[in-house]
Amino acid sequence: MFSKPFLPERPLTVAVLGSSGAVGQELLQLLEERSFPINELRLLASSRSAGKKQVWKGSDISVQEVTEDAFKDVDLVFASAGGSVSRHWQETIKSSGALLIDNSSAFRMDPDVPLIVPEVNSYAVLNHKGIIANPNCTTILLSLILAPLAEQSPLKRVVVSTYQSASGAGALAIQELKELSQDVLNGKTPTSKVLPYSLAFNLFLHNSPLEKNNYCEEEMKMVNETRKIMGLPDLCLTATCVRVPVFRAHSEAVNIEFVDDFPVDQARRCLMNAPGVELIENLDTNRFPMPNDVAGRDPVAVGRVRQDISHPKAIELWLCGDQIRKGAALNAIQIAELLLQSL
Repeated sequence: MFSKPFLPERPLTVAVLGSSGAVGQELLQLLEERSFPINELRLLASSRSAGKKQVWKGSDISVQEVTEDAFKDVDLVFASAGGSVSRHWQETIKSSGALLIDNSSAFRMDPDVPLIVPEVNSYAVLNHKGIIANPNCTTILLSLILAPLAEQSPLKRVVVSTYQSASGAGALAIQELKELSQDVLNGKTPTSKVLPYSLAFNLFLHNSPLEKNNYCEEEMKMVNETRKIMGLPDLCLTATCVRVPVFRAHSEAVNIEFVDDFPVDQARRCLMNAPGVELIENLDTNRFPMPNDVAGRDPVAVGRVRQDISHPKAIELWLCGDQIRKGAALNAIQIAELLLQSL
């Protein structure tokens, strides 16, 4: 357990490390929308961004260079500046008495660091030692769907294919997709500088490094993080991750095999009542979730829930979720809100 009671019963001093990125910008917006109790907000970044202004609650806030002194008297740090940055500053943050909620992959698989999706494993949030990890975006979306189903019937195997938007690679990737799409429409040959290949009217397998088993890093994040979040270390799960030409929001096609029979109608009712989930499904009009349905919104949308015709104990479904919002910024803030509620 963390040595200092968290969170104090007063408005907080909050630092956002990496506030200029896509997730950092979403964090600032959500902190305002959700009236998070902040007395002082510090925006921290590298020396390159120091001195720039960002607007929060109608006021300009100057970005500070991140230093050891920048964390003095801070209660809570939201970090979205990458794993190397989080690892570099973790001891300084902890020694200052602040709690670090980290959005990178730096600490997710550390057995001493809780990996939290509040709707799924809120019970683990108090087991922290100064750091709480925010899961990978695709993992968050998937676990929101799997957890309520697993409560009704034990899982045996999960097969997932992701369709991941440009925004998952950051704000620069979104801008590049816009520009290269226009190049294609103008008859030019698109040349990518942010992503390894042009995403304009194209798709490619996720560009994270391949591991020895020929699964990419993104795919293994889904496997290992889902197991940890759900407390199912032996869950059979395989993933294929694809980058697609969508600006914002990820989609996933999921096949779920259960130990026992699990009627589709029961699964649909379960998902309709699951926290953080909404059903978008009109069989008559062939209308199911799309990225545009969830972009800028909190819920993960699920639909086309159906019996797997190849296996009597498996169902298929489709989901879409805003990976910048619920898949990153919102989930981090919900973790902090969970701690506030525990006072």
